[in-house]
Amino acid sequence: MKKFSICFLSFFFLFFFSMINFFYMIYFIMNNKILFLEWEVISFNSMMIVMSILLDWMSLLFMSFVLFISSSVIYYSMSYMSSELNLNRFIILVLLFVFSMILLIISPNLISIFLGWDGLGLVSYCLVIYYQNIKSYNAGMLTALSNRIGDVMILMVISWMMNYGGWNYIFYLNFMNNDFMMKIISGLLIIAAMTKSAQIPFSSWLPAAMAAPTPVSALVHSSTLVTAGVYLLIRFNVMLVDMYVLKFLLLLSSLTMFMAGISANYEFDLKKIIALSTLSQLGLMMSILSMGLSDLAFFHLLTHAMFKALLFMCAGVLIHMMNDIQDIRYMGGVSFYIPLTSLCLNISNLSLCGIPFLSGFYSKDLILEVLSMSNLNLMIFFLFYVSTGLTMYYSIRLLFYTMINDYNLMVIYNLYDEDYIMLKSMFMLLFMSLMVGSFLSWMLFNYPYMIYLPFNLKMMVIYVMILGFFLGYLISNMKIYSINKFMLMYNLSNFLCLMWFMPSLSTYGLNYYFLKFGQNLLKNVDMGWSELYSGQGMYNVIKNYSIFYNFYQMNNFKIYLFSFFFLNNNFLFIIFIIIMI
Repeated sequence: MKKFSICFLSFFFLFFFSMINFFYMIYFIMNNKILFLEWEVISFNSMMIVMSILLDWMSLLFMSFVLFISSSVIYYSMSYMSSELNLNRFIILVLLFVFSMILLIISPNLISIFLGWDGLGLVSYCLVIYYQNIKSYNAGMLTALSNRIGDVMILMVISWMMNYGGWNYIFYLNFMNNDFMMKIISGLLIIAAMTKSAQIPFSSWLPAAMAAPTPVSALVHSSTLVTAGVYLLIRFNVMLVDMYVLKFLLLLSSLTMFMAGISANYEFDLKKIIALSTLSQLGLMMSILSMGLSDLAFFHLLTHAMFKALLFMCAGVLIHMMNDIQDIRYMGGVSFYIPLTSLCLNISNLSLCGIPFLSGFYSKDLILEVLSMSNLNLMIFFLFYVSTGLTMYYSIRLLFYTMINDYNLMVIYNLYDEDYIMLKSMFMLLFMSLMVGSFLSWMLFNYPYMIYLPFNLKMMVIYVMILGFFLGYLISNMKIYSINKFMLMYNLSNFLCLMWFMPSLSTYGLNYYFLKFGQNLLKNVDMGWSELYSGQGMYNVIKNYSIFYNFYQMNNFKIYLFSFFFLNNNFLFIIFIIIMI
């Protein structure tokens, strides 16, 4: 009972604060207020460290979403992780993760942003390796090292911001657009956001992070770790306008969206399919950000958070039912056994597709229609619409594999009634997944978007969804190895399935090339001199210095004793001389 008390208290605390944040956000929007708080943390002589907090409608709204989703995840974990011996440790790690994200959200100061940013990376490593096996260790190391590149970029931004005499970025956003130094800072921030939000070439860590427990995946892929980079660029978006590097970001994020959509169609691991769908939606957010539409990116960020957390929770129930099997080829007909969970899974899946009047439709349809009005080339237009069709494609394929196909009799289903603790947390998110799209479309925008397009271009989203639906149906009934008759097709399918060989290049490739480069450097250039003058050399210098310093101290001590005894007592002086001899 003691084990579950911390779960319930954490759930109640997070849910309560999410409601408070939400009502404060409505108050701030109605009164057009921004609250900037500062208080002195450390003061020593002329040095003073000030902690600052920025509360506006954006930070309060995003914080209420993060707290609401994390409260649902912790309540869900009461049942999902009930057999875990160290449940309290797991809940404390999740709370640390949430508080790091909140620190990142409310910070206008780059130092406190970095604390939240690095806290996310550190705690995510602890959560990815939670099950402590070789796969988890490798995934955790890939996650930590990929995110470490972004941490270094933030440190370099902190160093460059010293040129302005402060780290509160909100004071420099509006009048430093044309400054060359600010362009360097913006470029470093874009690279940092690409690592945290897993854009090409840093995409390989996101599917690998599925080694974490499913409640952690629901939290990470909805509103915390992967959205940190997107949120940072939304905050700095004023500074990024008219930067040439945004064109490269648009290309890379569009290719990320396209690559993730193709790879998800070849994947059979349930959690990795959902992870690749997250990667695709992150590419959509980053690409719309690179066009300067930060309000649309924030809108899609919030709607995506709700149905993606629900999707992962439903996947966790399926994995429990299948005796921890994640391969969708072993599933089928699960709607006969877990009808309410299947309802939640289908609604969240269709919301991901952008089916009209679910929450995902309001943001995706608006993004694609604004894209259709934009002055972009045919390649970006093609990547956006094909990636939308691929989203429908793998979502319908997943639905057919899990719900409609006959179940595999070789697998013994874990037949039990649906857990009501899990169902309550899922129905909280189900209600939000149905309502939050229309609600946010009324609340976020001060003005209605008037989009005037020809009929065929207006209906392009519907055409793409219908085409993706039929392709998903066909691929779900296709024989698995029917396309591998020719070696060319076999290699192509491997290339598409393995995320364009990006995980291999990020691990074995870098390891091989860096080792090769290091060996050549040691053999031909260094020849042992660096060891002599760095490692061993510094050791010998410090050792010799410590011996000399010790000898000097002892001699001073002897001289002091000699003077003391000589001046005070001749008898003691004689004894001292005898002892010293």
